[in-house]
Amino acid sequence: MTTLTAHHRGPAGPRPSPVPPPSPDTSAAPAAARAVDAVKVYGRGDAAVRALDGVSVEFATGRFTAIMGPSGSGKSTLMHALAGLDTLSSGTVLIGDTDLSQLNDRRLTHLRRDRIGFVFQAFNLVPTLTAAENIRLPMDLAGRRPDQAWLDHVVATVGLGDRLRHRPSELSGGQQQRVAVARALAGRPDIIFADEPTGNLDSRTGAEILAFMRSAVRELGQTIVMVTHDPVAASYADRVVVLADGRLVDEIHQPTAEVVLDRMKHFGRS
Repeated sequence: MTTLTAHHRGPAGPRPSPVPPPSPDTSAAPAAARAVDAVKVYGRGDAAVRALDGVSVEFATGRFTAIMGPSGSGKSTLMHALAGLDTLSSGTVLIGDTDLSQLNDRRLTHLRRDRIGFVFQAFNLVPTLTAAENIRLPMDLAGRRPDQAWLDHVVATVGLGDRLRHRPSELSGGQQQRVAVARALAGRPDIIFADEPTGNLDSRTGAEILAFMRSAVRELGQTIVMVTHDPVAASYADRVVVLADGRLVDEIHQPTAEVVLDRMKHFGRS
């Protein structure tokens, strides 16, 4: 994708020095999700690959966090484990106070449906459903009645009020991703995981989606964890955590694109 248009947080200030691997976030806000000594090994013997190597990290409620790292660093593996889409070889993942390793398949499915929102690069909308039906789909599948006032607020914030009766083929890529973000928000999940959410969008549309996600955190109190390779996309977050070789190696608070790019030079291409 084309590099996104940067937004500004003011002067970047002096170049920060690299910091040692961070300990879990100890801010006052409770953790929406956390990993403790997370290890993930694929394969066996000489063919074994250690995708996560003892990662401990927390994601505070009401914050926007970006996960970055070189290709093969473990960033997608970490997100998939946090979201209950993959299991660890050892260690613990918790959503709130719920230890995912203690859930059977049925309870894990219910947790993903009721407490986690997902936004993917490919939108993942149902082509035969309207925008409104796609937004309500997770709640309809769960047999839950939507909070109409909240749903109206989300739709207004996304700016899709005049597109609700349109099917995905009648929407632009940016509009489809807005539907996907609204769908993730509609059920008021504890946390939303976004995997390269602007990867299929042009720079202007990508910036609009990121600005909306930023406002969802500030104005709606949402918690978002986003995997990205783009320093400009990461600059919309409150915090960036950096992985390399399956380990947590850096952490940046109130990031700017320039600072993120400078830090990432120490760890290779993201």
